[in-house]
Amino acid sequence: MDRHSPHDFTATWAQGVLGEVVVSAKEVHDRVGELGAQITRDYASSPPLLVGVLKGAINFMADLMRAIELPVEVDFMAVSSYGAATKTSGVVRIIKDLDVDLSGRDVLIVEDVVDSGLTLNYLRQYLGARSPASLEVCALLLKVGEQRVEQSLKYVGFSIPADFVVGYGLDVNERYRNLDAIYTYVGKA
Repeated sequence: MDRHSPHDFTATWAQGVLGEVVVSAKEVHDRVGELGAQITRDYASSPPLLVGVLKGAINFMADLMRAIELPVEVDFMAVSSYGAATKTSGVVRIIKDLDVDLSGRDVLIVEDVVDSGLTLNYLRQYLGARSPASLEVCALLLKVGEQRVEQSLKYVGFSIPADFVVGYGLDVNERYRNLDAIYTYVGKA
């Protein structure tokens, strides 16, 4: 299978810092559609509240909510465990909390990437204490072999190697989020 699509191009401003395409724009598009269809079936009787984890999940969240054929509601949280680093610090800080009440609601956390699992574990405990009817996770990426905490993920877009990746919402110092595909990040040119 050709992993590259006509949309997979390295912007001139990003050349020299990006490695291989890990997930092509076409693969992302197709898989988000499949996840949206599965979520539509699973939540047909009770549309979920989608909780996007900012900022990395913004592209995924926008495309996923359009792929779900239900009247979903959305809210966002901003958390940090990376700072400006490319490895998680393990310390989670909530920068922006939710605006809605979770009591009795079906909640689906929409996450960009699960690596160590520490941030997601913290979010599950934090949101679970607010008495949702259910609390599940939809992660675009799962880094194989990186989890320090056992995770039960209901929806996973792609399992990828443990390389640091950028594009489709994922960044380094707020850059590269606007790339359509997901690339390995190799560093400064």
